Amino acid sequence: MLNRRHFIGTLLSSSGLVFAGGMAAQGAHAAPQPAVAVPPAIRAAFLPTGKLRASINLGNPILAQAGPEGRPVGVSVDLAQAFATLLGAELELVVVQSAGKSVEGVLAERADIGFFAVDPLRGAGIAFTAPYVDIEGFYLVRKDSPITSNAQVDVLQNRVVVGKGSAYDLFLTRTLQRATLLRSATSPTVVATFLRDGAEVAAGVRQQLQADAAKHHGLRLLDQRFMVIEQAMGVPKSRGQEAADFLAAYVERMKASGFVAQALQRHHIQGAIVAAPAAAAAAA
Repeated sequence: MLNRRHFIGTLLSSSGLVFAGGMAAQGAHAAPQPAVAVPPAIRAAFLPTGKLRASINLGNPILAQAGPEGRPVGVSVDLAQAFATLLGAELELVVVQSAGKSVEGVLAERADIGFFAVDPLRGAGIAFTAPYVDIEGFYLVRKDSPITSNAQVDVLQNRVVVGKGSAYDLFLTRTLQRATLLRSATSPTVVATFLRDGAEVAAGVRQQLQADAAKHHGLRLLDQRFMVIEQAMGVPKSRGQEAADFLAAYVERMKASGFVAQALQRHHIQGAIVAAPAAAAAAA
């Protein structure tokens, strides 16, 4: 088995090339030259079609959204492009509208990598890296709702709307014992479903809920987050442990280099922070 520390050292030593490639190559389609000599076995694991197919979920605007010309832009796109550059491959974006569809695509190997919230259920077939960003999950209610704290959400009469297959859906399915979950088709349609069905609570990414609350009068977010979502990259477990270790090392490099922080700033993302290094998170 290839040594993970070797990969981390290799990536660190080539940080300038990797960083520059990821910053400059958005929108480029020609296969770039690899920044380091990636072992053939690793390239084969990630590039069975000759291209790097990256699943991009437009259902989470913190990670990606449609740009002015319709092409997806965002932190996940930047990371995917930089990884393709590292592998010396052309990037192909596999665009989906929900987290559930992204998971399905990677599990079915219609994509070689994806960007997901870490969850035990998804981990059955996907090897996750450590998180690269942490995103806060919040509840939204009507301004005249008697609900003023998270502790008041999980009661029998409350219906909580979540995006089907999202991290919030998976988490709340496990943790809510009395409230009823209602599932909208995607995370961006949560507030519309909440309003249409007259539900008591909507759950989702703070930024998305804030944007929807600004469009509709009479809505407010509760004061405290109910969960922190760890967003990671992932590869099908069928690609092997060496591929999983290589991707994990890549994510650590991109956090340490400042790439992820600059991508968040460049795309004007609020409500997300760069995740702690994997070693620090494990020791916490």
